[in-house]
Amino acid sequence: MNQTGRHLRTIPVYVVLPPYTLLMDVAGPVEVLRRANIEQEDILFDYRFIAARPTQTTSIGLTLADLLPLPDRVPDGALVIVSGSVTPPADAGDIDEENRLLATWLRTVIRPGVTLITICSGAVLAARAGLLEGYACTTHAACIEEVQHHAPTARVLDNRLYVEDRERYSSAGISTGTDLMLHIVSKLTSPVTALTIARYMVVYMRRTGADPQLSPWLSGRNHVHPAIHRVQDAIMADPAHGWSLAELAGIGAMSARHISRLFQEHAGLSVTAYVNLMRVTLARDVLANSRLDMERVAEKSGFASPRHMRRVWSKYNELPPSHYRRSAAE
Repeated sequence: MNQTGRHLRTIPVYVVLPPYTLLMDVAGPVEVLRRANIEQEDILFDYRFIAARPTQTTSIGLTLADLLPLPDRVPDGALVIVSGSVTPPADAGDIDEENRLLATWLRTVIRPGVTLITICSGAVLAARAGLLEGYACTTHAACIEEVQHHAPTARVLDNRLYVEDRERYSSAGISTGTDLMLHIVSKLTSPVTALTIARYMVVYMRRTGADPQLSPWLSGRNHVHPAIHRVQDAIMADPAHGWSLAELAGIGAMSARHISRLFQEHAGLSVTAYVNLMRVTLARDVLANSRLDMERVAEKSGFASPRHMRRVWSKYNELPPSHYRRSAAE
């Protein structure tokens, strides 16, 4: 139970290390999970590192030791992360048998209720196991043909940071494993938690045009300016507050003119537009999770009236608030 009195949900995470593991494929995503355990108290990501043998050589020559054996079964709700690997040196010997063992193990333990996550060339192992047939996925550009060969019915997408298809998640090359894990943590915990982790790791919450849409709460946060983040944090914490430019300038410790210029430069939109976007996003969440009438929704979201809310809403949504409420209820 956490400090708020709610039960802590534990998600088992199995990080599979193939021969010549690409170390960034492991360190980036698992660092996201480590920080997630610090930044929120609702979910504990209980990760452990597993392999076909107790030691594993990595892409940079560092040897990982005391690795856990492949379990006979993983529990429902588990995440299984398959790291990518690099081409072994000529004197590495035959490692194909180990990869066959890993593919067989994956085929045995992955079932409905267990989420498979592949990083970079980890998709090749998943394809060899027959786990990508009929799914959309991605992988490193150098591995696309190999994945297509092993999984002929898979829809292998290029030019994508990551792909989500039901209980299959896959990322492209190396650093995109961090992007994918931030996306997963955002879904399992909250967008704010993912944003906090991204800022700690000094990475952007990236996506390409066809990737899953980021939450509007994360809009305008792909920058590293601390004062603008401080102002955005204050607005996000209470969008309904009657924010004035002078008050926000005080939070950012700068003049109103200066904050207006920096906000547009770093966030990509004006201070007023950002406040309105946060209010519309709050209104959307209130609509989805309550049966309040439009007057109360507008009031709780910081709008002067339902008419004011609809006018601002129309700048960010093609359909009216009433349609969103119906869609959320279906």
